[in-house]
Amino acid sequence: MLGSGLSNQVGASLGALAFPVIGPVGVVAVRQWVAAAVLLAAGRPRPRSFTGAQWRLVLALAAVFGTMNLTLYAAVDRIGLGLAVTLEFLGPLTVALAGTRRRVDLLCALAAAAAVVVLTRPRPSTDYVGIALALVAAACWGCYILLNRAVGHRLPGVQGSAAAAVVSGLLYLPVGVAVLWLHPPTVAALLCALAAGVLSSAVPFLSDLLALRRVPARFFGVFMSVNPVFAALVGMLVLGQHLDHLAWSAIAVIVVANAVAVGTTRPRPHAPDGRGSLRGARPPTRSAASRCPAGHDPSA
Repeated sequence: MLGSGLSNQVGASLGALAFPVIGPVGVVAVRQWVAAAVLLAAGRPRPRSFTGAQWRLVLALAAVFGTMNLTLYAAVDRIGLGLAVTLEFLGPLTVALAGTRRRVDLLCALAAAAAVVVLTRPRPSTDYVGIALALVAAACWGCYILLNRAVGHRLPGVQGSAAAAVVSGLLYLPVGVAVLWLHPPTVAALLCALAAGVLSSAVPFLSDLLALRRVPARFFGVFMSVNPVFAALVGMLVLGQHLDHLAWSAIAVIVVANAVAVGTTRPRPHAPDGRGSLRGARPPTRSAASRCPAGHDPSA
């Protein structure tokens, strides 16, 4: 689980190194193509057997998946990896807390909201466009969680997620080709973009698949909270993006709020149904899934 989170953020940082040459759109296009290839081989979808209702879910998931990655990488380009991933992390936290009546969840939500205010405190140098892009990515991640869960219930294995990844990759084909044509990539930039696809798509997919065979989905959900920390550390070491002490404190509050919200939830017993998510997770039953983001996921 730690390897999956670290791989995801290292991949994002390597992708950011290619931004000056091919931009966030070019990097995201390459990443979507890698994800499509990996999931096509793993899921082996049979699109001819999909019903109209199943196709609507697949297309919605593809649109959200592509938008989520594009807005996140555009935010990373403007406000840095650590801040962008932390703000995006509000998506699954919101899903986990939505509709709850527990006092501890309300306190976690208020703490996370206060931490976001600290992270985005207005200053002359504040990049409001970058913050808005990260919040759009967070909204997409929340929608992605819910759609992935619905796809997992409607389609066997990872067929739905694989089909969504392929559709998203096809949507990025004309845009990606145009960007790469207008901005010819150097060998180094292309390798960074490919590494981003492998490390942020293929490795997390396989790692999460293996991890979820050994640990409960709820326990896995708590470990999702390491992603903002890894993002801040990798951003500092690889990209030279340094955060002040106040920003680190705010990131810590958001991570702890997520861990408390998920870790104190008491899921009802359920039998795994074997259906997968875009990164190999088995979604829990509806009652447990509505309270814990672990079974729905992604990252982005």
